[in-house]
Amino acid sequence: MTHKFIETHCHLDYLKEKPLEEILEDSKKAGIEYTITISVEPGNMDPVLEIAKSHENIYCTQGVHPHNAKDFTDTVLEKIKLNSSHPKVLAIGEIGLDYHYDNSPREAQLAALEKQLELACELELPVVIHTREAEEDTMSILKNFSGKLKKGGVIHSFTSSTRFAEFALSENFHIGFNGIITFKKAQNVRDVLEITPIENILLETDSPFLAPTPHRGRENYPCYIPFIAAKLLEVKNLDEQAFDIIYQNSKRLFAIA
Repeated sequence: MTHKFIETHCHLDYLKEKPLEEILEDSKKAGIEYTITISVEPGNMDPVLEIAKSHENIYCTQGVHPHNAKDFTDTVLEKIKLNSSHPKVLAIGEIGLDYHYDNSPREAQLAALEKQLELACELELPVVIHTREAEEDTMSILKNFSGKLKKGGVIHSFTSSTRFAEFALSENFHIGFNGIITFKKAQNVRDVLEITPIENILLETDSPFLAPTPHRGRENYPCYIPFIAAKLLEVKNLDEQAFDIIYQNSKRLFAIA
């Protein structure tokens, strides 16, 4: 039996090894009913929206990733706001802080995150948060928005501490798990998965990155969601009814009709 899944985080415009239509056909065969393709920079906000507009079961986000915060301006913010009026735009993201690579100055990352969180509050849209080696600052900023983000959001591709997970859950955030949970050296992420209530879990691939075992090291695709889902059941000792709960979590957070 093929279960229904929602791919809550991927980058369709970054996939290069197969044509988009083939990727989507493979997704359909794997039970992926809806796909959310994620914006990360001013240059791909329009392309991801065009992909979503041209395919019935694809949605998208609008936002600037911390790597690209140096390119964030008030003009870009207005562009995010304008594009987010389209019904195919479900969230503001991918936004956040990344102190591992520091591809943009930290002060630029902090400013871009705050302004985009303010926009999410104004538009009443959920947020897709990226955080890497920046837990304290991420928590500090999100605390300032406690109760204001009426639609909540997701901490995507979770690799942070149990303490940060507990904070996110206390703020009614979802946690996105991907192929990392299948990696041999990612016990810390599996530990967080174990304590995360099923009602707060989302599935994602973050393709083309982070392909799950047994495809690790190759280009990742949304159709690999079942490998991640199977590992999730193993770690949490659940039966396949959990897939229905996660599917509904995704529909509810992103208001997919």
